[in-house]
Amino acid sequence: MSKFDERAQTLMKTLVETYIASGQPVGSKSLLERSQLSVSPATVRNVMHDLEEMGLLMAPHTSAGRIPTAQGVRIFVDQLLTVKDVEQNYQQQLKRQLEKATETGQMLNSVTSMLSQITNMAGLIRVPRRDVTRVSQVEFVPLSQKKVLVILVLDNGEVQNRVIQLDMEISREELQQAANYVNQHYAGKELDTVRKELFEELKSDKAQMDEMMASMMAVAEKGFANDDGQDEEVQISGKSQLLNWVNTGDISDLQSVFTAFSEKTQMLGLLDKCLSADGVQLFIGEESGYDVLNQCSVVGAPYSVDGQAVGVLAVVGPTRMAYDKVIPIVDITAKILSSALKSE
Repeated sequence: MSKFDERAQTLMKTLVETYIASGQPVGSKSLLERSQLSVSPATVRNVMHDLEEMGLLMAPHTSAGRIPTAQGVRIFVDQLLTVKDVEQNYQQQLKRQLEKATETGQMLNSVTSMLSQITNMAGLIRVPRRDVTRVSQVEFVPLSQKKVLVILVLDNGEVQNRVIQLDMEISREELQQAANYVNQHYAGKELDTVRKELFEELKSDKAQMDEMMASMMAVAEKGFANDDGQDEEVQISGKSQLLNWVNTGDISDLQSVFTAFSEKTQMLGLLDKCLSADGVQLFIGEESGYDVLNQCSVVGAPYSVDGQAVGVLAVVGPTRMAYDKVIPIVDITAKILSSALKSE
């Protein structure tokens, strides 16, 4: 008989669910009562021993009870998990928040905040990739002699508005000519490409340009320049929620996790692993490939525009998280966001 037969699966499922709920090692007596199996305590102890030999359980310190290993949690999620329905109230509230948003950035902020609130963990989102964000149109509107409103329309429907301060006065006609030039030469190109080409063109041809053309190009280049905070590739909400898990002992090295959040390079790489995935992806402990996240699990799912995945949303929390709730929440949130972006 296989060591991981139906009886072993029942005990494993019960043990992981009990541990997730309590955070405490689970003993054989408690496990027998909760599983409601008609077997002897000795049989339960033998099965737990077998599961420990398989690397699915471990005994912390000198405790008589057992807790699941990262491998055990993986088996639980892949083979034994029963997911729960996501509350209709959450879905309706999220849809209302997204309907209120006037641009993509506001939608993403709403999503990360609500993910954090409902899961009591950190909510992350990988903003739409640059290689699918293209310029549709730009307008330059004079506000004063040296102040200009830049209206940038992207192909995903997002409209970005920003005010730039010029070093020289420029007429309304010159601003219109600058907009015409950009729309004629750069419409349909990736946003990053437009920024780079404008900068290179201004740098290389400035000596050959007449004064008006140089002024126009300067306005265009400044209008597309990176704005601090405008181009964050990963947005994070609810980092403080993880403090609750430090108090329970589930995360001991929170400073390293916060450092990973701040530097974002590791988080970006991890989220990008989900970008081409079909549905929810889960990284448990060391599966993430980053030592600072060994005590954490990351549950992520891609969101799309017109069927093309453009970003990823995720929840980061301890390995002792309620996967039966978190996985469907991440899944439905990604689907609702995709629907909202499609109708934007």
